[in-house]
Amino acid sequence: MEKLVFDFSQGKLIAGVDEVGRGPLVGNVVAAAVILDPNKPIEGLADSKKLTAKRREALYHEIKDKALAWCVASASPEEIDQINILHASMLAMKRAVEGLPLKAEFVYVDGNRSPDLECPSEPVVKGDSKIPEISAASILAKVDRDREMEELDKTYPQYGFAKHKGYPTAAHFAALKEHGPLLEHRRSFKPVRELIEPQ
Repeated sequence: MEKLVFDFSQGKLIAGVDEVGRGPLVGNVVAAAVILDPNKPIEGLADSKKLTAKRREALYHEIKDKALAWCVASASPEEIDQINILHASMLAMKRAVEGLPLKAEFVYVDGNRSPDLECPSEPVVKGDSKIPEISAASILAKVDRDREMEELDKTYPQYGFAKHKGYPTAAHFAALKEHGPLLEHRRSFKPVRELIEPQ
């Protein structure tokens, strides 16, 4: 994987940050930040979406064991509705970076823009398949958000959250129409808003 600005030979504490959950109609947008340990390499880091659930789980534990620092943070459905999903994603990523137990000196951010951070940063389009730190962050965020959806499924099994993870699938639309939105649904998202405020 490529390194774009700094590398560990310069002694920099480099973090990668990524978010998961912009598209779903329900639940938090979850972000993670990771500073990897160059002395404890992790094989198989990749974009979390390209890994099987079983592989993500294995890497999730390995990342937490081997990384120099990691933090998972989120922004709530209420925050998403108040400031919109883009700003909520930036907020979750900022919280993840600021929550690291070690202070990052440079941050790679997945995507085309960076949140407002105290240290220098660089956005990297498709960074989760290019930068190991971002790949690790994407795995932590994805596993944590999937677990949140599985917990929500236990409380509201009729919505099928464990299967579709809150994304706007046909099954999710059908459940929304039959049972109505939950407090955890994002009320600013059009399919939910239209059920609350019929035209």
